[in-house]
Amino acid sequence: MKIYTILLFYVLTILYSFELFAQPSEINIIPAPKSIMVNEGAFNLNASTKIYYEKKAQPIADYLKKILTQSTGFDFAVSEWNNLVDVNSIIISLTNSENQFGKEGYTLVVNTNNVMIEAAELNGLFYGVQSLRQLLPPEIESTSKAEKVIWRIPGVVILDAPEFSWRGLNLDCCRHFMNKEFIKRYIDLLAYHKFNVLHWHLTEDQAWRIEIKKYPELTKKGAFRTYDDGSVYGGFYTQEDVKEVVDYAASRFINVVPEIEMPGHSTAAISCYPEISCTGGPFDVGTLWGIYHDIYCAGNEKTFEFLENVINEVVDLFPGRYIHVGGDEAPKDRWKECPKCQQRIKDEGLADEHELQSYFIKRMEKFINSKGKKIVGWDEILEGGLAPEATVQSWRGLRGAIDAAKQGHDVIVSPTSNCYFDYSVDVTDMQKVYLFDPVPQELTAAERKHVLGSEANMWSEYAPQELIDDRLFPRMLALSEVVWTYPTERNFEEFRQRVQRHYDRLDVLGINYGLETKPFEIKKLFNPPSNEFEVNVTQLQKDLQMNIGSFNRELLINQESEDEYGFTVPVSEIIKLSFERNKKPVGKNFIHGFTFNKATRKKVSLTYPFSEKYTAGGIEALTDGLRGSDSFRGGDKSWQGYQGTDFEAIVDLEKTQVINKISVGFFQASSSWVIFPEYVEYYTSEDGIDYTNVGRVDVKSSLRNPDWVQNDIFINLQPSSARYVKIFAKNLDKLPPWHPEAGGKPWLMIDEIIVE
Repeated sequence: MKIYTILLFYVLTILYSFELFAQPSEINIIPAPKSIMVNEGAFNLNASTKIYYEKKAQPIADYLKKILTQSTGFDFAVSEWNNLVDVNSIIISLTNSENQFGKEGYTLVVNTNNVMIEAAELNGLFYGVQSLRQLLPPEIESTSKAEKVIWRIPGVVILDAPEFSWRGLNLDCCRHFMNKEFIKRYIDLLAYHKFNVLHWHLTEDQAWRIEIKKYPELTKKGAFRTYDDGSVYGGFYTQEDVKEVVDYAASRFINVVPEIEMPGHSTAAISCYPEISCTGGPFDVGTLWGIYHDIYCAGNEKTFEFLENVINEVVDLFPGRYIHVGGDEAPKDRWKECPKCQQRIKDEGLADEHELQSYFIKRMEKFINSKGKKIVGWDEILEGGLAPEATVQSWRGLRGAIDAAKQGHDVIVSPTSNCYFDYSVDVTDMQKVYLFDPVPQELTAAERKHVLGSEANMWSEYAPQELIDDRLFPRMLALSEVVWTYPTERNFEEFRQRVQRHYDRLDVLGINYGLETKPFEIKKLFNPPSNEFEVNVTQLQKDLQMNIGSFNRELLINQESEDEYGFTVPVSEIIKLSFERNKKPVGKNFIHGFTFNKATRKKVSLTYPFSEKYTAGGIEALTDGLRGSDSFRGGDKSWQGYQGTDFEAIVDLEKTQVINKISVGFFQASSSWVIFPEYVEYYTSEDGIDYTNVGRVDVKSSLRNPDWVQNDIFINLQPSSARYVKIFAKNLDKLPPWHPEAGGKPWLMIDEIIVE
């Protein structure tokens, strides 16, 4: 009877099908289903609609009812299905036809009378529900009753299944802590877009975030870092928190894969238990980003005892198949100098420290395998020999994936080029993500079967919890389609149009999404005859409202074409560019500073040369009137860099003038070796030969603070006359001992010399 009723349902539906492609205004599912057939008519959800389920599918029916009820206000009747197709019903049905659907596939059929979701497994039904949600008006995602909405579901026949089994997000909760409710919110967002893996990055140099009962110091001390000013930052997840998150994820068919880093990225752990390091410490929990050189001691049996005890507790908390062990960015400096590590190399017949890391990972893999789990590691675990059952996550390009797959190992392909969403959209925009192919062309058909899928990597050095939405969306939409649909032909413009309509859903879901691409180009040219800057702005992300404004006057803006705008800047001011969609801010504000002062466009001479890596366009940049942005990297060309040397410049004002103030713009990004000077000295002269020291500023800054900071270091003077101004900024000789790259040559970054 059941088979007959389902077949009749499909036959009647297909007879009324008349179109092979989705109506753009109504059908807008992301990721796109493998096959959509559009029917005449639609199903209207109302207070009398019933939800039927087969016995094992009741959790899916209850989940669907909760989603639909909170926004519609209808109290849907939910009951077990009797195999008859009733009018005005939603039927959630399991079938034994796994060959047709796969473990995660489903069909979704909508006609004027009924909705039927069918799958071989519960997770397939769950994904069918996600597609059904996206067929309804965006208001269906409201957590309170939406008024004056017609709950219309367009008629469709959808046959759908994912291309890849690993569709994930790597969420770094160490550099910045993210609370439990936020994690659960992201589990819902992942599920909504048919992702099925949350790779939870839980240990790092800067924090240990998971409670281990045998080692209480890991969260008592290791979960918190202390800055120079005495402020403390941190947090951790109790084992009860972890269980709650894992259970919640399981209800959304998401597997949580914990990452317990080894042997590197372990400063937080060895700060608590220094006896498992090579030197014995003492250590502080890392405050800066970067690669720390003190790691677990591979020659010390206590290290393996510690890690095995940790893993014993971790495997009890995470029921999935995989434990991620990191394995990346493990400097070998300490191992080379450590008697225990060198003895281990000798005893095990290893060639070098790379083989020692391989020994380390293989030994831990054997232990983890004994617990019924498999390991995943970053592609560095290939170096020195790959552990027998390891899955490799390739991040340094595709080479790691190719090498591992050719050795018969499963791979997760998430290279920096396409999958690092901590990178700005200037570097990795939505189109670049959408065009990403996780299957290297060098692989044979048999080797390609080892490609499990891909992940978005959300490293949080510069993205605290409140900025994660901006970094991940809308780029996560592009990746969802890559790993679920894996379209053979990528029509980015068609996808982008679907994204425009999807934004309405993201708004209702409360997602503070960011930009799709670099939103504008700006050109600034100085016009000597008029003594003003001519500024031209070209809008690149064209669906947004672009706002251009000044902090101290109303700009007269000429629209030179549909996307080009021009204006002049005759005075010192700050220009702000911002973007909106439906009056909602999108992305950050972009600030461009202009200065007109007595040093502007004047000749500069330098005692020490700037680096060819950061020229800012040449020596003239120091007095060109253009201020640097909030990033010394990327497209900003206004920051001039000096590495391992002091800064000394002389500005010729061309004639003797009265001076009241001298300032210099500096940048600090301690993790990137860019620091403020120790002090700045200021000199004036009337003849360019004899200089008078008119002041010194000793710079007090928190070098342990990883934030990027801009600061004008200045001195106010009693009005005095001078033609020449000299500035000397003292650089540190080397990075201090507590820095991850202690002994390295620091940078000074300077954008402008200002004389008033």
